[in-house]
Amino acid sequence: MAFIRSERVAAFLLLAAAALGLIAANSPLGPALMGLQDAHLAVPGTPLDLSVGHWISDGLLAVFFFVAAVELKNELTVGQLNSVSKAVRPAIAAFGGVLVPALIYVAVTAGSGYENGWPIPTATDIAFALGVLAVFGKGIPSRLRIFILALAILDDIVAIVIIALFFTTDPNLPLLALAVVGVAVFGVLSRLLNTRMRVLVIAAMVAVALVTWSLVYLSGVHATIAGVALGLAMMRVPAMHLRHHLEPATNGVVLPLFAFSAALVAIPQVGLSQLAPPFWAILIALPVGKLIGIALGGWLSSFVGPRERRPVLSPLALLAAGALGGVGFTVSLLMNELAFAAQPEVADEGTLAVLLGSSVSIVVAAVLVSRLAVYHRRLRVLRSAAEQRMRG
Repeated sequence: MAFIRSERVAAFLLLAAAALGLIAANSPLGPALMGLQDAHLAVPGTPLDLSVGHWISDGLLAVFFFVAAVELKNELTVGQLNSVSKAVRPAIAAFGGVLVPALIYVAVTAGSGYENGWPIPTATDIAFALGVLAVFGKGIPSRLRIFILALAILDDIVAIVIIALFFTTDPNLPLLALAVVGVAVFGVLSRLLNTRMRVLVIAAMVAVALVTWSLVYLSGVHATIAGVALGLAMMRVPAMHLRHHLEPATNGVVLPLFAFSAALVAIPQVGLSQLAPPFWAILIALPVGKLIGIALGGWLSSFVGPRERRPVLSPLALLAAGALGGVGFTVSLLMNELAFAAQPEVADEGTLAVLLGSSVSIVVAAVLVSRLAVYHRRLRVLRSAAEQRMRG
């Protein structure tokens, strides 16, 4: 299973699943698959009754958010974001990468009634961004990868906050309070994993996690937030071990299955002029807004802090980081579902725009990252030759 942990493999599976979903939806199998996606599965004896599609986006995707939260906690405590000085520069770039796409979206949809979809182009798919970097970025300095990793993690924080604040309506506070208790109990249990009661503790943690997820879902808050809260509450060391074991499942099953389900939309049989404003807003804001926002934010961040401690990122490196940030996929697709839940036709067009916009970003990022990699490989060769001459 080690190969599934590869960033390249994860990116390929995600892209292949999205393409397969889009192809299947527009084939003779499309109606049957969409019918299956809408079929409801209830848990006997509980108020839980979700469609297959929602079991995937609300249930399975919570596992992905759990893994993301564990990585976030690790970076905030012992990793690349464990101090203000380390976090401030990617934070400024991440802010630009959220603000500019949102402004572009609002500008394009102004007066259309679809302005509430502004969060859709603000998200970055960390797995895909790092996958593209791994495929095309051989020889790129580690500082760029660290910058992009920190940027994407901070982007995830913003996405989590947006989902919690803007896609929650009339939450059931008593159920939410019980969910908070469940998160606290989960955190306490994780501190008992090194005792002799390990097996019982694991069983109890699984039960508490399932109950907590159910309470969050029934409270009206998007259920993926339960995954985030549980990931942040768990002790860091055992959480990192669990993340390691869950990674093949998230890369090989959860994310591809979500991508397939989210991309299962029929291509609208309408002219370009009849497409809703969100389609054009997302299509422009993802590749263009992210590139401009991240590159501009990264450039502004170069003026922050003592001169001798400022990272040296060239304009090409910042543009490459911006293009990688425009690969939305997972979280953008989720936000699209949430924003246009009551308007399925618009949601379908939004899905196509996310896929197209992300594809444009992938192509642009591949070109820029490849050029950057070639430059650094040549620079390394020149430096090596210069050192050899000095020794001679």
